[in-house]
Amino acid sequence: MKRVAFLGPAGTVSEEATRFFFQQQDDKYEFVPYSHISEVFLATDSGETDWSVIPIENAIDGSVSLHLDWLIHEMNLPILTEWTYPSIQNLIGRKSSDEGKSYAGIRKLIAFPVASGQCRKFLRSELPNVEIDVVNSTAEGVRLAAASGDPSIASIGTRLAAERYGLDLLAENITDHDNNYTRFVLVGREQPALPGGVSSSKTTLIVTLPEDFPGALHQVLSTFAWRRINMTKIESRPTKLKLGTYYFYIDVEMAMDSVLMTAAIAEVEALGCQVRVLGSYPTYAYETAGI
Repeated sequence: MKRVAFLGPAGTVSEEATRFFFQQQDDKYEFVPYSHISEVFLATDSGETDWSVIPIENAIDGSVSLHLDWLIHEMNLPILTEWTYPSIQNLIGRKSSDEGKSYAGIRKLIAFPVASGQCRKFLRSELPNVEIDVVNSTAEGVRLAAASGDPSIASIGTRLAAERYGLDLLAENITDHDNNYTRFVLVGREQPALPGGVSSSKTTLIVTLPEDFPGALHQVLSTFAWRRINMTKIESRPTKLKLGTYYFYIDVEMAMDSVLMTAAIAEVEALGCQVRVLGSYPTYAYETAGI
């Protein structure tokens, strides 16, 4: 049985997204939670697991810098595919038998800061005086709320976490924005059996510009533009080698086996730039019927 690492503990959005992607064949896989993103990467790098699921970007909060740094600086695991999944946060606790709102008696919230930050409007209007204790994941917050046995203590997390720890959904989908999607990538050395319904193909590049080359970035962008290659993302990140030096993380909507793509990369390298391909892979949207 193949093993898939994800950022745990059990009940996180990462687990929901992992099970969603592999849902048509999940009897062939073992899903293994790890406490830290470094452990997720290292499990696959060492062969302890076959693949790792990495959240790398959120529609509200942007790129997950720590995860990108591990992908680029610490590991040499190619991106094999990507998909998007909605980060739906819920208020989780124990339903009260009292009349009125099921969360009226909540005095403390045990929450992951990113999750509570995505639910500011709900908390401000419905629980303005609630005390918030910080934990390092949504699932850990739900676990602690369940372990407390106190109906006045609640958490914010996934439907899966509520089911795992025997708690109730006191209020569903309390996020401020309906488009709160997270982009996940699968990394590893062996291509898995993929579901149908591919939305498009994508290639991720790391481009490091030569020093003292005025207009280098403009020329790199022009290389893709005149070939009508769509760039869906470009982000500068420090090289960690010298203050003021950066590389560019670039996503382009084209596979590496395209003649246009190989020619574009050759032209960028001819400018004196260093180019590293992190992966060329199929990409899936959450709405894709095949998943």
